[in-house]
Amino acid sequence: MKKEFKVISNIIENNKRVLDVGCGDGTLMEYLKKNQKNDVRGLEPKKDLVQKCISKGLSVIEGDAEKELIQFPKKSFDYVVLSQTLQAFLNPEEVLNQLLRIGKQTIVSIPNFGYWKIRLHLLFKGTMPITKNIPYEWYNTPNLHMCTIQDFVDFCNRQNIKIDKSMCLTNEKISEITNKNIKYKNIYSQLGIFLIQ
Repeated sequence: MKKEFKVISNIIENNKRVLDVGCGDGTLMEYLKKNQKNDVRGLEPKKDLVQKCISKGLSVIEGDAEKELIQFPKKSFDYVVLSQTLQAFLNPEEVLNQLLRIGKQTIVSIPNFGYWKIRLHLLFKGTMPITKNIPYEWYNTPNLHMCTIQDFVDFCNRQNIKIDKSMCLTNEKISEITNKNIKYKNIYSQLGIFLIQ
């Protein structure tokens, strides 16, 4: 299991209702169900990944989060998880509003486009970088909105979204993001993980 999913599963308490938006092949869902006895549901746009989840005995529906989230009742889940997908939506602000509406708490992870290797690659090579967390060419990337850790924190502050916990991953090492170290973390972290409400 990816280190990111370990961090997310450590945030989520046992025996809770969880919605994994853009659940992929269900790796995180399967772990939360088996090891933490959570009641887990998934929403995934890709048919083949939905079928993989169903073959694992997971409850997943096929659908686009930008259209489907509105159907879920207010505060119907203890946790809603969105892993490295926010930047791929046409309207990430509306998706985030829906996640906050349907979840008592929301966990969002983002690839950090402010990571120093991305900055240097762009500066010296003049082309969009390809990294482990951002493995696409400019023309086939699903990423529509490039976002840094600082961008996300600033957005939450402007929208009065409370950040309960903020962490980052760098080369599989987890550390906390604070007001004092955010500038440093914005440069040296590959991924940001936020618990918001």
